[in-house]
Amino acid sequence: MDRVAPFQRYFTLSQSQNSIKPKKVSPASVALGPALISPATLLSNLSLSYSWSHLSPSPAFHFSDDLKEVNSLESVKVLHARLLKMSNSWSSDSMTKSLISSYVKFNDFRAATMIFFVGFARNYVFWSSFLDELQSCGGQTRRVLEVFGELCGKGVVFDSKVLTLVLKMCASLMDPWLGLQIHADLVKKGFDLDVHLKCALMNFYGRCWELESANQVFNEMVEKKELAWNEVIMLNLRNERWEKAMELFRGMQFSCAKAYASTVAKLLHCCSKVGALEEGKQIHGYVLKFALESDLLVSNSLINMYSRNNTLELARRVFGLMQDHNLSSWNSIISAYATHGYLNDAWNVLKEMESSDVKHDIITWNCLLSGHALHGSHKAVLKILRRMQVVGFRPNSSSITSVLQAVIELGILKFGREIHGYVTRNELDFDAYVVTSLLDMYVKHNDIGKAKAVFSCMKNKRNIVAWNTLISGYSFKGLFDDARKLMNEMEEEGITPDLVTWNSLISGYSMWGKGDDALGLIHQVKSSGMSPNVVSWTALVSGSSQNGSYRESLEFFSQMQREGIRPNSVTLSSLLRNCGGLSLLQKGKEIHSFSIKNGFIEDVFVATALIDMYCKSGNLKAAYEVFERIENKTLATWNCLIMGFAIYGLGKEVVSLFEQMLGADIIPDAITFTAVLSGSKNSGLVNEGWKYFDSMSSVYGIIPTIEHYSCMVDLLGRAGYLDEAWDFMQSMPLKPDATIWGALLGSCRIHKNIQLAEIASKKLFELEPYNSANYVLMLNLYAMFDRWGDVERIKDLMSDIGVKNGQVWSWVEIDQIIHVFCAGENHPDEGEIYYELYHLVSEMKKLGYKPDVKCVYQNIDDSEKEKVLLSHTEKLAITYGLIKSRSITPIRVIKNSRICPDCHTAAKYMSLVKNREIFLRDGSRFHHFSEGKCSCNDCW
Repeated sequence: MDRVAPFQRYFTLSQSQNSIKPKKVSPASVALGPALISPATLLSNLSLSYSWSHLSPSPAFHFSDDLKEVNSLESVKVLHARLLKMSNSWSSDSMTKSLISSYVKFNDFRAATMIFFVGFARNYVFWSSFLDELQSCGGQTRRVLEVFGELCGKGVVFDSKVLTLVLKMCASLMDPWLGLQIHADLVKKGFDLDVHLKCALMNFYGRCWELESANQVFNEMVEKKELAWNEVIMLNLRNERWEKAMELFRGMQFSCAKAYASTVAKLLHCCSKVGALEEGKQIHGYVLKFALESDLLVSNSLINMYSRNNTLELARRVFGLMQDHNLSSWNSIISAYATHGYLNDAWNVLKEMESSDVKHDIITWNCLLSGHALHGSHKAVLKILRRMQVVGFRPNSSSITSVLQAVIELGILKFGREIHGYVTRNELDFDAYVVTSLLDMYVKHNDIGKAKAVFSCMKNKRNIVAWNTLISGYSFKGLFDDARKLMNEMEEEGITPDLVTWNSLISGYSMWGKGDDALGLIHQVKSSGMSPNVVSWTALVSGSSQNGSYRESLEFFSQMQREGIRPNSVTLSSLLRNCGGLSLLQKGKEIHSFSIKNGFIEDVFVATALIDMYCKSGNLKAAYEVFERIENKTLATWNCLIMGFAIYGLGKEVVSLFEQMLGADIIPDAITFTAVLSGSKNSGLVNEGWKYFDSMSSVYGIIPTIEHYSCMVDLLGRAGYLDEAWDFMQSMPLKPDATIWGALLGSCRIHKNIQLAEIASKKLFELEPYNSANYVLMLNLYAMFDRWGDVERIKDLMSDIGVKNGQVWSWVEIDQIIHVFCAGENHPDEGEIYYELYHLVSEMKKLGYKPDVKCVYQNIDDSEKEKVLLSHTEKLAITYGLIKSRSITPIRVIKNSRICPDCHTAAKYMSLVKNREIFLRDGSRFHHFSEGKCSCNDCW
């Protein structure tokens, strides 16, 4: 083939790329001369200040002794001259190395380099040592290439070893033109290239030009030796050409060449990175075939490969079969266990490591830190941090990143500020990941001012991740003008917004109820030349879901499907949240089926969302079945099911689940205790409630929040212990808020305690002057006692401050169609509904039902009050469900406010008369009516 033609275009490029040529080197100067100049002739041109030709031989000349007297550059030159004149072995390695070091010491880098090239370049080890010595004394590595050019211009012909080293330097210094000229001259002169020179050429092209040219050099080799195969594979791996590297590895095996251990290790790393388990297993077979398993680097790479491909058992087996383990081996297996959430196993391996007299290092501790942070054991992260400091390890940038993640999740900004101080004192703020984590911490703790200050100090470290973090912080706080301004500044600094930038804005807008604006951003992304991806649409769907705009969220999902975007696990989790929020059981089942068909059911987040959906849609059996199938149950999974049973008032089941969770070595958090206390209050389990409330701080070190105190007030009040509830409120360390007073007022309504109710309502009117629910509760309570004057007073108070009753509605889903019943609005089938309801009430009365007219706070006669009770939206929704659904189908009704006592009683009788299950979710909890009873046991 024509070996010169492929490089013609590069010579053309060099004419327009002079700015990147090495100084003082031109194509003419690097031409390899036809005649070899002797070292003595060349070195005599080194401008020595003393002529060495007149020096007479002296039998007393000893190089080592004279070297000790060298104290200046001039004395080095004198010694050099004497060495050339008198020593028969002037070019021995030891003498030449000492002479070069002397020139370097006195900053004559040109002379040192010239001697090295001519008399000393045959030794690779000394070559590396020379470059290190040169750089340590302030010499420029690029100057070496300039000297090479000068020597070539003087007609010096170099052997392949020197050219190999020079090409390596060209690759290291990214000097594309000199290396290219060397190759062109080699081809032109027909230079016999040895394998080392060929590998240097491949490496040069791979770094300075394009990988295809490097592969071309390899393909043109007539005889492909083992070294060349390994070099070309490594080159493709370094350039992330995974498939090509594997293809070459297969070709290498057919050629009977053997892969080096380092090549095999790098191939296994590739399999780890791209999730190529099958290819990794095949390489493992190669390892066993050629007995490479004794190489620690290879075995450690096998552990990492199996670990990252989620086959932890095989990783452990490889570790167990290793005859020797180094520190890296132990760290690899500890990291494998910790990364996959087997935290206890990770600690057990650490104990094995210690018993084997292997001392852990900072990487060991960082593996434990990152594993615990990744799997939600955030308090354990802080304990590990303290423990590693006690044994003498100072946290590095990797440690700090994991600790900051725990700080964010635990919400302990004060400690985060201490970490910030540590970072500054120990100059760890050079690390972009650390600084970005600090920025993220302040953003998520709503300290935007401090986040902005950290961002301002980043200066040259402001990468796109930092910009996106701050933009995301502004967006999530609803500061969209600031977010847009920051985005403009980002563009002014030459950083183009990416999809992450846009997606954070989309998420923020949708979370703040600005769905139309968020959808507009999707169109802006398209117009900017990018394609909105699944994350973009999921941000829209998820944000609307978090905002409670469930219907809008489902509409966005429909648009996402029309765009041809396949959902991911986060999308499905958000959709299931929508279905749970609207109690759309059938839609939730469809998503469940989709998750199974598309392999999402194994995702713990999807499975947890399914549990939540089934709980909120009134199908606890299905929720429990999903829960049972999850292999690695997380704390969030347990919390979800416990809360599901709690909102149905199944207190004993809640306690049983909590004990099972403890038996599974899952440590409860504040959310767990909220669920357990909710289950206790909804079931009237006073003793259990006290027990778990006390254990929060005494056993688990969890400081109760206002939510936990609210549960206890509700628990005591509903159980009739109003005085105890009042005393508890007076003694609690936190100031009672609206939830506390609201719990007390609700209990007063149940037990008809007008005196305490008036105290609670007065506080609530101050704390929540525009919350109509508090006024309605007092209206009901005064109506029960026929205190119509007070009823009118409350109505006047509401009118004076502009409080209006929120629209009350209930709805029922029949054949995937939602039928809404609103107070004051007519339904198309209203006549049929009332006809059936009148007949149903007549049957109910025969069984003992008596309308509770005290639930009507209007001063009218009892017969009119009974008519008003019939118009309550939950009764209409239940009745319509009984008419339109099949007789075996449970009725599922959603109501946006608390169910009234009369409707609660009526629903029990309806379930008895029609022999139907009725699930009703009101503004505070679930009620499951069956055979004349309710799951709440009338404790609501």
